[in-house]
Amino acid sequence: MLIALIGLFSGILSGMGVGGGMILIPSLIFFTSLSQHAAQSINLYYFVPTAISAIIMHIKNKNIEKKAALPLIIWGVPFSLLGAYTALRLSSDLLNKCFAVFLFVFGIIEAFKGINSLKIRKNGVKTH
Repeated sequence: MLIALIGLFSGILSGMGVGGGMILIPSLIFFTSLSQHAAQSINLYYFVPTAISAIIMHIKNKNIEKKAALPLIIWGVPFSLLGAYTALRLSSDLLNKCFAVFLFVFGIIEAFKGINSLKIRKNGVKTH
């Protein structure tokens, strides 16, 4: 039941545009006996169908700028292979620490974005 709840919660966040892996990976590590490598590999399996459904919805709503997407795909695929190769060579403990640093830095960046957004709204400045 716990795994289903983790999947449900991370699926809802994925649908809202928040990276479901940000919830899925730590939840699988803290609430199950899975290693960092296993949690990240499950996240990749989870990501494929959710990404496909998101792409379909964004194509239907004409939200994809092909000029911006193409270079991201061209550069993203080989570097994701390099990242996977590197991750497999790291110990689970080191990979866990690297992921924790990533989450911490990402959290700080998002906190500052939120603070700046509140300041902009407070001052009555329109962003778009």
